[in-house]
Amino acid sequence: MTAARTRIDAHQHFWQIGRGDYGWLTPDLGPIYRDFLPADYEPFLEAHGVAGTILVQAAPTPAETAFMLSLAENNPFIRGVVGWVDFEAADAAGQITALADRSGLVGLRPMIQDIADVSWMLGSRLTPAFEAMERHDLTFDALTLPGHLPHLRVLLDRHPGLKTVIDHGSKPDIRSGEFDVWAEHMSALAGQTQACCKLSGLVTEAAENWKVEDLKPYVDHLLATFGPDRLIWGSDWPVCTLAASYADWVAATDRLLAGLSEAEIKCVLHDNAVRVYGL
Repeated sequence: MTAARTRIDAHQHFWQIGRGDYGWLTPDLGPIYRDFLPADYEPFLEAHGVAGTILVQAAPTPAETAFMLSLAENNPFIRGVVGWVDFEAADAAGQITALADRSGLVGLRPMIQDIADVSWMLGSRLTPAFEAMERHDLTFDALTLPGHLPHLRVLLDRHPGLKTVIDHGSKPDIRSGEFDVWAEHMSALAGQTQACCKLSGLVTEAAENWKVEDLKPYVDHLLATFGPDRLIWGSDWPVCTLAASYADWVAATDRLLAGLSEAEIKCVLHDNAVRVYGL
């Protein structure tokens, strides 16, 4: 049974719409256009053997990072927070140093997928921020689309000490069946950098009536390139509920990882998150 396996959910969100800084979260998103707070998540802890989570930013504001850190202080199942800093700010390095002293902060995530310039991450003005992250051993969550991947490889060549996790397998276009270009870039990143990759967020990139078989070529490629010691499981809840329930994604994951040994599955579901995020 799924609950027999202990999981770290390395990618979940909470939000409170009245806070006013979730620009992407609009009424047309229907089921997720409401508040999601710790009480909404708690049923999954026992049902799916979740030992803890990493709460990831959903708004590009310092205020949301403070909100998430306050939630972590009051809800022990939140084992770490991936927050946000304006990497372009003149004092970005100082802001990162201050945040690094906060209990619970394990990483940062600029919302790269929403930035029109696909090479934005290579701007020299961002270098102090990336260097500060390296100094403080913070994890860089790379929220990229396939078109960002060549630039991400250049960035990681510049900052080989930057702990990096590629969110959601870099969101391949599963819906359209596009594979080869994404696969080539992910192979290069796996082979030429130390980056890890999240096994998360794939159901919302698939067709509405997705099947596990639709996801399998993409997950198999990630397993073949990054390997079970560099893949990190996450739910992307509640965003995932646009395409699947939490239980549906857990069940799909178990089928997709069925060819691995129990030790390898434990790495993907638990150990890698603990190691990479320093939980």
